[in-house]
Amino acid sequence: MARMSSPDASVPDAPTPSAPSLLVRRWRVGLFSGLYLYQGLVAGFATTALANHFAATGFDAGAVGSFLALVGLPWVLQPLLWGPLLDRAESHPMGARRVWLVRALMGAQASLGVLLILGGRPDPRAVGGVLLLHSLCASLADTATDRMIVASVPEGELGRVSACTRAGFVTGGAVGAALFAWLLPEAGFAAAAGVLLAFTSLLALVCGLVRERPGDALLRKRPPSPRARVGWVRRLADHLRHVTRVSAAFRTREAAGLLALCFGIDFALALFQVPFAVALIRDHGWEADALSRLQAGLALLGGTVGAGLVGLGVDRAGPARALFRLCLACAVAFGLIALMILMGLDARAGPMILGLSSVVPALLYVALLPTVVLASRSGGVSATQFQIFMATMNLGDVAGAGLAGIIDQRVPAALTASGVGAVFLLCAVARRPARC
Repeated sequence: MARMSSPDASVPDAPTPSAPSLLVRRWRVGLFSGLYLYQGLVAGFATTALANHFAATGFDAGAVGSFLALVGLPWVLQPLLWGPLLDRAESHPMGARRVWLVRALMGAQASLGVLLILGGRPDPRAVGGVLLLHSLCASLADTATDRMIVASVPEGELGRVSACTRAGFVTGGAVGAALFAWLLPEAGFAAAAGVLLAFTSLLALVCGLVRERPGDALLRKRPPSPRARVGWVRRLADHLRHVTRVSAAFRTREAAGLLALCFGIDFALALFQVPFAVALIRDHGWEADALSRLQAGLALLGGTVGAGLVGLGVDRAGPARALFRLCLACAVAFGLIALMILMGLDARAGPMILGLSSVVPALLYVALLPTVVLASRSGGVSATQFQIFMATMNLGDVAGAGLAGIIDQRVPAALTASGVGAVFLLCAVARRPARC
């Protein structure tokens, strides 16, 4: 497996410069945690609080699943849209990757501002359309962030950084889910959208202060580039060469297996999680805000304490062993879920089922991220490689959410949970290291 050649990652830390930059560990951790906190806050609003709010106002699993699929669609297209852009990014006074991060955050905030004009009780399709635009910009920011992680984090620090990014995402998701689950019914959609815009604007502003290198400009327009005068034939040839290098990077059994794992995990989870959450509200009398708060609390527990412990374990045992063991744990968790549903305990044991179906898989992602980063460190196409792995996960999530309503109508919940457990068991067998 290729190792990182970036000089940024050859040393664990550097002397403290005057300006915040990725050369210093605490700024690396702070920036990446803050950017994932931003993503989590929007996700908590959209995929938890708002999805539960729609379910509580009469929309079925199919409508909620379609809304979630629409919001997640740009994340599936990440490699095609943004991977080549970041791989071939030219030098810039603001930093080759940071300039795209800043531009993307500005576009994302402008998109969230549009939510304010949708009214107090907007249609899910209208909200989904606006959040689709936000996801386009946010996915560009995420690509720039991930490219910075690949280029700047030493291998021995990947587990801790993975834990910090996971903790940032789930903390934002927990705060967003709990806060907006209360705000949506109490103050209305417009007020909730205004609070979301205010919080995310503050996060975007703070994250924009960290440079890639101490000497980078905070804000500056790029001078004219010789590349701007390159003809379309040369650009097309460069793009085709890039596609060829990316294709070569995925012509291995290891890469294909990891792609299948990334898709299978999120696809299987969405098939179970979306209908189960809707069923708790629709069939078992749960309040939408109560469900959102519980989901937020479980995510916070797994993404902070749990993610921190798993991150340290990944750095000690290695991503391969940790990923194998956590796949087994997920298989056991969904086996227990299927058993509880068969025993008719799905209503009374709802909190336990939610915990097993969300917390345990969340811990798995802490081990999965370092595995994907290490698989992406080959010359010249790391941004596209990484985003293909991430987009495959998002594709699984979108496909699972889109099919959730159909599966819910035709397949018993216990059988769905058993199938999810079988997927994790297959993943564990496929990822079993030589020595466990």
